[in-house]
Amino acid sequence: MDTSLLNLLLSDASLPEEHRNIARKVRDRERITFDEAVYLYEKAELGYLGVLANFIREYKHGDLTYFNRNFHLEPTNLCVYDCKFCSYSRLIKQKEEGWALSMEQMMDIVRRYDGEPVTEVHIVGGVLPQYDVDFYAALFSSIKAHRPELHVKALTPVEYHYIFKKAKIDYASGMRLMKEAGLESLPGGGAEIFHPDIRSQIAKDKCTGDQWLAIHEEWHKLGMRSNATMLYGHIEKFEHRVDHMDQLRQLQGRTGGFQTFIPLKFRNQHNQMSGVPEVSVIEDLRNYAIARIYLDNFDHIKAYWAMISRQTAQLSLNFGVDDIDGTLDDTTKIYSMAGAEEQNPAMSTKELVDLIKQVKRKPIERDTLYNVVRDYSDVVFEEDAKPQFYKLPVIN
Repeated sequence: MDTSLLNLLLSDASLPEEHRNIARKVRDRERITFDEAVYLYEKAELGYLGVLANFIREYKHGDLTYFNRNFHLEPTNLCVYDCKFCSYSRLIKQKEEGWALSMEQMMDIVRRYDGEPVTEVHIVGGVLPQYDVDFYAALFSSIKAHRPELHVKALTPVEYHYIFKKAKIDYASGMRLMKEAGLESLPGGGAEIFHPDIRSQIAKDKCTGDQWLAIHEEWHKLGMRSNATMLYGHIEKFEHRVDHMDQLRQLQGRTGGFQTFIPLKFRNQHNQMSGVPEVSVIEDLRNYAIARIYLDNFDHIKAYWAMISRQTAQLSLNFGVDDIDGTLDDTTKIYSMAGAEEQNPAMSTKELVDLIKQVKRKPIERDTLYNVVRDYSDVVFEEDAKPQFYKLPVIN
C-alpha cells in the first residue's frame, strides 16, 4: 500500500491543522468524530478526501474491486406509500401506469435464468396489500426449491414493516419466518435519511428510521447479513448525512451484520421533488470518500454504476469505493425511471471487467456474501465469445 500521498498531506504546513489531525487519525486507523465528519463535508476539498479514502480502501482491499452477477425481480411498482423523491412507484389509483406480477410470472422470470451463471436474485418493489407475509414466504420457498444455490436477497424494512404489521407479528418473529422460507440477506433500500426532520418531508408515511434499524438488527441477531443505503443530495444538510451514517455505525458496532454501505444519489426526474437540483459529480465523489472515512467498521462501500454512470463509477474507485455492483440487466427500472444516465442498465461480464481494469484495479467476481467466485485479473476474453449475460424484455 502506497502511503506517500498521505505522508505528503501530513507534512504540508499549508493545510489547516484540523485537516492534518483528521489525516493523522486515518493514518493511525483511529475513528473520526461526528463533528469531524461534518467538518469534512463543509471544508475538505475533493483531492484531500480522495487521498484519505483511497488509503482506507487500499489497506482494506488493495486494488481488488468486486462485482457480482445478479438479476432483479420487481413484483410491482404500485405502492400504498407516496414518497416525494420516488420516480419508480405509482399509487394504486394509477394502476394503468404500473404492473403487479403474479407468483407464476415471477417464477417465469427466475426460470429464464436457468443455466445462466447468476448467483443472486435481488427482489424489491412497491408495497401492495396482496403481497403479504404468506405470499413472500411462498415466493422465497419456491425460488429455493427451483434453484437452491441462487441467493435470495429480498425486500427492505419498508416492505417488512408493512407486512408484519398487517400479519400482527413482531419484527423478530417475522424475520425468523422469512429466513425459514429461504431469505438469505437484506438489501439496503428504504433507509433514505433517518433524521425525522427530513424523513417527514420526503417519506412521511413509511417506516421510520428507528424501525428500519430495528428490522436490520433483528435480522443480524439471526446471524444474517444485510446492506445499508443513504439517499443524499436533496433537501438534507451535511449534519443529516452524518447523523444517518452515525446510526449505522452504532448498529454495526453492536451486531457486525452490515456488509456494504451504498450512497444513493437523488435523481430529480419524474417525481415530486423535480424542483430540487441534483448535486454534481464532485459532490458524489466527496460523499463516497467521507462515507469511507466515517464508516470505519463497514467492510465495503458500493457505487451503483447504473445510477451514477460508468465513468463516475470508475472515478469512485479512487474515492473509497471497492464494489460497483453487478451485471444487472434492464429488467430493473428503478434507476432509469429516476433519470439515471443508464437508461437500459445492462453490462456483460467482459464490459464490467474491462471497466475495472481500465483504472488499474483488479476485478473480482463475488457472491452476495463476498466469497470470491472468480478472479478476472488475468482473464482475456475472446472478442467473438458468446455474451455471458443476457438482456431480457421488460414485463409490464
